[in-house]
Amino acid sequence: MNIIITGASKGIGFELARIFAKNENNTIIAIARSESLLKELKNACIRQDLRNKLKTIAFDLEKINEIKTVLVPEIIKHMQTVDILINNAGILINQPFEHFKTNEIKQIFDINFFSHALFINELLPYLKVGNPKHVVNISSMGGFQGSLKFPGLAYYSASKAALANLSECLAEEYKNDGIIFNCLALGSVNTEMLQKAFPNYTSKTNPAEMAEFIHDFAINGHQFFNGKIIPVSSITP
Repeated sequence: MNIIITGASKGIGFELARIFAKNENNTIIAIARSESLLKELKNACIRQDLRNKLKTIAFDLEKINEIKTVLVPEIIKHMQTVDILINNAGILINQPFEHFKTNEIKQIFDINFFSHALFINELLPYLKVGNPKHVVNISSMGGFQGSLKFPGLAYYSASKAALANLSECLAEEYKNDGIIFNCLALGSVNTEMLQKAFPNYTSKTNPAEMAEFIHDFAINGHQFFNGKIIPVSSITP
């Protein structure tokens, strides 16, 4: 299979890339802004003797105007179709609502929402070839309607809610094109982002465990779900 993972340089994305790499029939494109951390991912796969086709692309998704002109041309050098797209990249700024500056709000929405929407749009021609194809958008319990909300995370949560709603809309719009869209609203996982949101809090779930779940869902979930926002959390936060 051909798999694309954004936010692949650390945490859940890093572990996801390693899991997919265990299958030598997979071609994986791992995208993140840090070239040095992507090298660590490649080295981790080499140390595990994973005979995969792992490609890394250093790209900052905040540069949304370059997704079409820079990122996608790099991708199609390695694959002409996409079987699984996992939009995992995200940013969190934790501070009181009234303290946010316009540029900070724009940064959150550009990375957490607009970059994913534009990326999906540019990849549609490659997702429509053969089917079914599965797009998995990674949201948060903070953006899940009716969930407990926390101070300082208003814009982060709103951007994740937008991504969840987009998943529902695209599932309906492309239901006849063989493209399945689902959204996983993740609860707490021991990542750097969790520490920004809840300093000194430790989750019972580690990135490798959550990555295993997402990996299995990305491969099999399209058989049972389409246009669903699925909460993946056993505790709060």
